[in-house]
Amino acid sequence: MRKILSASLGTQLFVLQMAVVLLSAGGTAGVWTEHLRDQLERRHQQRALAIAEAVAGLPEVREAFAHPRPPSVLQPIALGVQAATGADYVVIANRDQIRYAHPNPELIGRRLSTDGSPVLSTGRAWTGVQTGTLGRSVRGKAPVRDASGAIIGLTSVGVLEETVAGQFGAALPPLLWTVLAVLLAGSAGAALIARRVRRQTFGLEPAEIASLLEQREGVLHGVKEGVVALDLQGRVTLLNDAARELLGLSPCDVGRRIEEMPLSDRMRDVLAGEDEGDDLVVLHRDRVLVLNRMPVAVRGRSNGWVVTLRDRTELVRLARALDQASSTTDALRAQAHEFANRMHTVVGLLELGEHETAIGYITRTTEVIGHHSAGIREKVADPTLAALLLAKSAEAAERGATLVLADDCRVEEGALGDPQDAVLVVGNLVANALDVLEEIGGTVEVSVRTEKDGLHVRVGDSGPGVSPALAEEVFREGFTTKVARSGPRGLGLALTRQACLRRGGWIRVHNAGGAVFTALLPRREEAA
Repeated sequence: MRKILSASLGTQLFVLQMAVVLLSAGGTAGVWTEHLRDQLERRHQQRALAIAEAVAGLPEVREAFAHPRPPSVLQPIALGVQAATGADYVVIANRDQIRYAHPNPELIGRRLSTDGSPVLSTGRAWTGVQTGTLGRSVRGKAPVRDASGAIIGLTSVGVLEETVAGQFGAALPPLLWTVLAVLLAGSAGAALIARRVRRQTFGLEPAEIASLLEQREGVLHGVKEGVVALDLQGRVTLLNDAARELLGLSPCDVGRRIEEMPLSDRMRDVLAGEDEGDDLVVLHRDRVLVLNRMPVAVRGRSNGWVVTLRDRTELVRLARALDQASSTTDALRAQAHEFANRMHTVVGLLELGEHETAIGYITRTTEVIGHHSAGIREKVADPTLAALLLAKSAEAAERGATLVLADDCRVEEGALGDPQDAVLVVGNLVANALDVLEEIGGTVEVSVRTEKDGLHVRVGDSGPGVSPALAEEVFREGFTTKVARSGPRGLGLALTRQACLRRGGWIRVHNAGGAVFTALLPRREEAA
């Protein structure tokens, strides 16, 4: 038993199935053997009874009981019937159970060795198995009646158990061959099943399968990236912990179709494979996710897809912060370059002895710079937003464009509260406008003003504008008309829309001498 339990899974299955086959075949054979023996005994009993009743109904038999010497008449009749029917014996006895006919003549005139009183007393035929002078036999007994119907004796016909056993033995070989065929078929089936199980489990034992399952669960639920498995019908078959957290789903969503889940159209398109590509960027709630969809094949057959999700929210925030820092650096570099040019001009004037001209040049330059900065601070009192606009103005000048503030700009100090979202919206819209004018130059007009319902932003450029067919498409994550230089592109406007919608606002685009983006960023208390 220990050897079997320690054997391989295929061996255990083979032994178990063979045990089931042996028990089934053996039990069936035993039942059929007993049934066959019972059938043979019942058949011989009915045959013996039919012969006994036929002998008892012969007129010669009834008349022989009135003969002075009944055995002289009945013995030949009994022997003739015995020879004609193939019975092992035919016995005739009178009312007192004295034999008138018997295969052994020496027993004629003696009493029956078995009790025949039930037949004589009740007048009913009887069948059964008894042991007599010739041995154990299957018997049938019938009463002999005279012309008036009175019982005057009985007839007993029997077939020895040896005869029944011989017929039973002759009927056994087909049954044994059938059982053997069943055993062989069962062995072949058990071997095939064991082989199939071994092939399906790749030859792994239960302990190894359990270990692999534990490792699989540990890896899937331990990795930081989200993993979503889909079958060929688009149903989710697996969600690890990271995927549930990133998508806002629950374990109950396993088994549901993608269309039935609370996901955005963009997320559904990527999960379903309608939007193909590598490292696809999708905005989901407040997260920036990067998705990759790969097919899964088992033994060369497609079995579904697996989608990995990586959270790049912090990375995008850092990239945006880096872009802002880079913009500030570019602005400072541009100012430093411009300052160096002006200083060279002043030095040249001083070397030429043009002291008054140098003083006038410095005075005018200082007034222009101060007037520009003061103009921005006069319209935009919030220091963070004003610093952003000042940096973007310097960046625009460096890139061959001009940034101007509209006359309706008006932002009171402290009106923005936390300026993070305002900086995100204004910075992205201005950066997008500068990208459009990078090769052709032009003007970017910016209007920021605070109203009761929140911050209104309008950024227009003198570029070619936006096609009306793309008025909504430009806000989709991943949409870009620029060649990607580094990092994910097409996120600026998508993040801008996300920030506005998160606070209950909106963003739109139309053409008026170029693309004009307008947005409403409600106050936080109103959004709540």
